[in-house]
Amino acid sequence: MKQTSLLLALLVAAFSAQAKPLKVFILAGQSNMEGHAKVETFDYIGDDPATAPLLKRMRGADGKPTVCDHVWISYLTGRYDGSANGEGIGKLTAGYGARGDNPTKDGGKIGPEFTFGLTLDAALQEPVLIIKTAWGGRSLHTDFRPPSAGPYALSAWQRENYPKQAGHGIPKDFAKWQADKVKETGVFYRFMVAHVKQVLADPKRVCPAYDAAQGFELAGFVWLQGWNDMVDGHVYPAHNQPERFALYSELLGHFIRDVRRDLGAPKMPFVIGVLGVDGLKANKDILAFREAMAAPASLPDFKGNVAAVQTAPFWAEELGAIDAKRAKVSQMGHFLRSKHKDHANKDGTMTEAQQRAYLKQYEADLISPAEEAMWKRGASNAGYHYLGCAKTFAQMGKAFADALLRLQK
Repeated sequence: MKQTSLLLALLVAAFSAQAKPLKVFILAGQSNMEGHAKVETFDYIGDDPATAPLLKRMRGADGKPTVCDHVWISYLTGRYDGSANGEGIGKLTAGYGARGDNPTKDGGKIGPEFTFGLTLDAALQEPVLIIKTAWGGRSLHTDFRPPSAGPYALSAWQRENYPKQAGHGIPKDFAKWQADKVKETGVFYRFMVAHVKQVLADPKRVCPAYDAAQGFELAGFVWLQGWNDMVDGHVYPAHNQPERFALYSELLGHFIRDVRRDLGAPKMPFVIGVLGVDGLKANKDILAFREAMAAPASLPDFKGNVAAVQTAPFWAEELGAIDAKRAKVSQMGHFLRSKHKDHANKDGTMTEAQQRAYLKQYEADLISPAEEAMWKRGASNAGYHYLGCAKTFAQMGKAFADALLRLQK
């Protein structure tokens, strides 16, 4: 009897020594954190020997997307305006990418979350919970604006131009625009924080492996956003100036501090996913924005606990080149319809059938059958969504997880 009691005590002690708090990771941002890579582009990952091993982890023996046995996810998303928000929960697998108007249903797409979870599952011998919140078309200057940044402030250009003119993006009713701006400011920041707190109030609802006796640990945060700020020439009007996006750096610094404060995790590791659209051939404004995104990681209070991960190296350059040709075809279609003086329909005599035939031949001359096949195999969306290329999103997710694992060490 004594031996049995001793054995049980030893087993309990061993289990207690091994048991650890549930590791919780938060993913947040806009459309690229949602993820617009269709599952149908998975095969393209296997075409490159460098990424083929990653595809093997993404698929089971049956050829279907892997289902993680030790990683669970809660995903809050909805329409771009935040209406019809809904939560998708379950074991992590493909399908937790962009979901449009059906936030609780598998959308057939992935974002960074899939390989992010797969990487953590392989590295950590314990359960993992991912809490993801993302909506398309949301800015940091307004929608995700953190509390400590204060109210939305007009840029010098806006102060000069908004009250006295309208059109080209300038509001017709300036007073109403100001009132609406107050209502919109910080809404998605609050959605994000409220959802994280809701999930953590009852982790077992999402993650059955949660042990209340061990609790949980906020082990990392990944931020992937930026497009709506980068293209906003009114909030950031100083084109081609080195400090054009300094405000974004300032706001992101506030965001990191506020998230840590509001979630009660003052040292939570934080990864900035630096916008990589257009890859290594991006224009000056994109390059300047990348510098502004990465800048907070160099601040004294963030050294060693915040990392900036460049996503430009994961941009599919070969698909980007095809996308540029597709843009030329689209532009030519516009020229034909508008009777452009420098193109075939300059006198407006071409019929619609003749325009279609001309455009079809123009496309055939510009894009080869091999390029067309490559596009269909690897791309499923527009350039600002990283071409909807699963190879790109898979590499990003792994890089984010690797960065957080390094920060934890």
